[in-house]
Amino acid sequence: MEFDDYEKTVKAAKARRMAGNAVTYLFLTFWALIVLFPFYWMLLTSVKSYGAYNSEYIPSFYTLTPTLQNYVDAFTTVPLGRYLLNTLIFTIVTTAILLVVAVFAAFAFARLEFKGKNMVFILFLSMMMIPNELVVITNFVTITSLDLRNSFPGLILPSVMSVFYIYLLKENFEQIPDSLYYAAKVDGTSDLKYLFKVMIPMSKPTLITIVILKVIECWNSYVWPRLITDDAAYFLVSNGIQEIRENGFGRENIPAMMAAVTVISVPLILLFLVFRKKIMAGVSRGGTKG
Repeated sequence: MEFDDYEKTVKAAKARRMAGNAVTYLFLTFWALIVLFPFYWMLLTSVKSYGAYNSEYIPSFYTLTPTLQNYVDAFTTVPLGRYLLNTLIFTIVTTAILLVVAVFAAFAFARLEFKGKNMVFILFLSMMMIPNELVVITNFVTITSLDLRNSFPGLILPSVMSVFYIYLLKENFEQIPDSLYYAAKVDGTSDLKYLFKVMIPMSKPTLITIVILKVIECWNSYVWPRLITDDAAYFLVSNGIQEIRENGFGRENIPAMMAAVTVISVPLILLFLVFRKKIMAGVSRGGTKG
């Protein structure tokens, strides 16, 4: 009799667990559809012809006559290729410089000893509390006074330092046992050699995370490029898409605009999908002590 009661209890618990999982997956599926629908609509609209799109009195969720002409127009009618090249240059150079700055700054705060280090680091972190609007104004005045508007240095220089990335890397560096550092010093290893031979290899997940997040940040950058450049030769995809809308396809040619937006969005989507596990691993490792 007791065995029957135990079996019934197990079955009831299993049924409750399955019901809970079903509700959870149903909710996640519903939420995924909400999140992914804008991307589906963007892709669908980008393969509709201008005439077919405007003839729809009621929006259609599919098309029987897809076309790639909008993608051809995105590279022939407007200089989307140039905007992509500018963004690629801006992203690669900015990310490379930021990585160098973040590595050396994080190493100094995490491993080196100097007078007033804690106070300097506190003041350094306090920079995160400064409103972005004030930083943009200060950067604009500085870049303008240096006559760097409408240039790649003017675009890049204000973006090569990030308090958040330095803090994230510092926390990661501090998880490396001090015994390794002391053993290296006993062997006569210099600080720079220890940094490149030990700390950087052991912090690859966090470094990869910083690179990926910075690439996404640069690719989506809008306010600063829009403010510091008014020459189309230096437009990035973020402000170039606005130029396309105003002076390229026109406000009414939504399918062509959606094709351009799709071309711009696909690299970041693929980047995140390929490296999403490394992003999560790097962030969790950098934010966990002990």
